[in-house]
Amino acid sequence: MSGAWTPITQPYPVKAGMEAADAKDALRRAIRAQRSNRSARLRAHAAEAFADVIASIPEVRDASCVATYAARSFEPGTGPLLERLASRGARVLLPVLGSGLARDWAEYTGPEDLRERAPGRPPEPGGPTLGTDAIKLADVVVVPALAVDSRGVRLGQGGGWYDRVLTGLRPGSRVIAVVFPEEVYDAATRPLPVQTHDILVDAVATTVDWRQLP
Repeated sequence: MSGAWTPITQPYPVKAGMEAADAKDALRRAIRAQRSNRSARLRAHAAEAFADVIASIPEVRDASCVATYAARSFEPGTGPLLERLASRGARVLLPVLGSGLARDWAEYTGPEDLRERAPGRPPEPGGPTLGTDAIKLADVVVVPALAVDSRGVRLGQGGGWYDRVLTGLRPGSRVIAVVFPEEVYDAATRPLPVQTHDILVDAVATTVDWRQLP
């Protein structure tokens, strides 16, 4: 994969003997702090680059239904990707968050329909919800992450929403995580902490390239 990272730009505050949950929290803090340094201009440029890479992945290019996400400011941007998928006729499903970890989906119909329904939550479509099992319609699922390692271990925001969602995929559906290049970790030297409930991803996409995992 091109766009190699270096230890100088890749935070890894994991120490020997740390519990997995503590190591995850330390990594989340470090990666969030690093992401916060990106300007709005750089985030917008990155969103276009993410769209170029993700749209080139065969599973995405050929999918009739893609489940993905509407990004918040601290996540890899997806606005251009949503438009590209919709413009070629793919059905695009976005999460609708209920109370707690309630899981639902609605269809993306355009940027004008996206609304932030509650502070801190991602923008959601205003159309009818499709139910938890709508995830089974997806040929491929594109998920946000804070980091991914070469085994396919994904570090999320810590709410557990996607770990629960991904247990409901139909057989054969692929999961692609989206991160910045320096957030792809070599598990041989910098493995991400993993717990029994964590769901591995099948591929990772950055602003410069993508690859199958593990």
